Amino acid sequence: MTDRATALTRTLIDDLRARSADDAPWLDAVESLAHDVLTVEKADADFAAARVLERLAEPDRVIAFRVTWRDDVGAVQINRGWRVQQSNLLGPYKGGLRWHPDTTLPVLKSLAFEQVFKNALTGLPLGGAKGGADFDPRGRSAGEIERFARAFMAELAHHIGPDRDVPAGDMGVGGRELGLMSRAWMIHARAWGGALTGKPLCIGGSLLRAEATGYGLVFFLCAMLAAVGEEIEGKRIALSGRGNVALHAARKARALGGRVIALSARAGVWHAPDGFSHEALDWLAEATDDTAANPPARLGLTFHAGRKPWDLEPEIALPCATQNEIDAGDARALIDGGCCYLAEGANMPLTAEAEAVLKRAGIVLAPGKAANAGGVAVSGLEMRQNAGFAQWSAARVEQELREIICAIHDRVAEEGRSAGNGAPDYRKGANRAAYRCLAQAVIEGGAL
Repeated sequence: MTDRATALTRTLIDDLRARSADDAPWLDAVESLAHDVLTVEKADADFAAARVLERLAEPDRVIAFRVTWRDDVGAVQINRGWRVQQSNLLGPYKGGLRWHPDTTLPVLKSLAFEQVFKNALTGLPLGGAKGGADFDPRGRSAGEIERFARAFMAELAHHIGPDRDVPAGDMGVGGRELGLMSRAWMIHARAWGGALTGKPLCIGGSLLRAEATGYGLVFFLCAMLAAVGEEIEGKRIALSGRGNVALHAARKARALGGRVIALSARAGVWHAPDGFSHEALDWLAEATDDTAANPPARLGLTFHAGRKPWDLEPEIALPCATQNEIDAGDARALIDGGCCYLAEGANMPLTAEAEAVLKRAGIVLAPGKAANAGGVAVSGLEMRQNAGFAQWSAARVEQELREIICAIHDRVAEEGRSAGNGAPDYRKGANRAAYRCLAQAVIEGGAL
């Protein structure tokens, strides 16, 4: 980072901290992006006069509410809920709802800020938001989750709608929970409508929504490779995780000719030197914690307890598990093993030290706001289907998804090339491309 970028960022963060000293996750998210875009802002008189980044950093509004419900023994339970409506410059507020005991307002503010920029890259008319509650669904009965969902939506319903704010799922909120909340919203609104995305198919959901993030990750990877005259065929690919994103990315990578050599969980890593077969992926998807450590011999898998996939000499790394999962030691293992490309399926899976190590080694890095935008892209397509009272085929959804992801890649790569020395800096390119889109909307809509 240049001295000018450092000084500009420091000034902005000091001003924001003076007003919101306790919001450390939000301040960190703003600071990370400010490093890449403030010099762009200061180079444009209109952007600078409108104080674009500072106004984007502050949410349009924060909605906080109490959620009161009864558990299975009839005892009253009380939780806190929030919705951070960050920006609707480009379209209705859009972003997930998470139910997790560690959910706090500062965390949601940081996620909502990031969501604005991710959604801007899709080219779809989507604003950015995030929300949730400190409710823990683990260990709760189906009845308790239903009562909480209805109580949560009773408070949130006043603030959302198909043209206003369209939440989706996140941690602890899957298709069933979204179905419950969708029905509760329809009762409140006395209308059918796509007020949430990720719903079950039978009440307006979209085909391929579950697959979207993993598929989109691989489509972005293929575009990265094509940009330098390479292809995925035969490439050794290691993924972390064995959840929705990782498994669907593995399936799509394999279908396109990649050799998926590893998937992982907290307990360890499954290694397939010759590549996962379709049968092996099916087995891993169904395996329980008790059976996963003992794969059948016919599958060609070995399980290594306590190990990560990054020292298995992949050419391509796709971290799809969690935040900060790759540290500096893992980064050095990737470099020593011949890794050339890394695309983030998870949000912020690299520590700052790991990112610095990989960048110094010339590893091509694709940030999550670009590479894992497939989920929000298909959410946008679900909104389009709901608005037209239509149900698209899986083939059409996949084709639309591929086109959106390839367009994101091209936009980010072009911006990244102008920010670097020939080879695209995808992270800087993603931040700057999204910023320019949002800044132009500020100016065109009137700076006040």
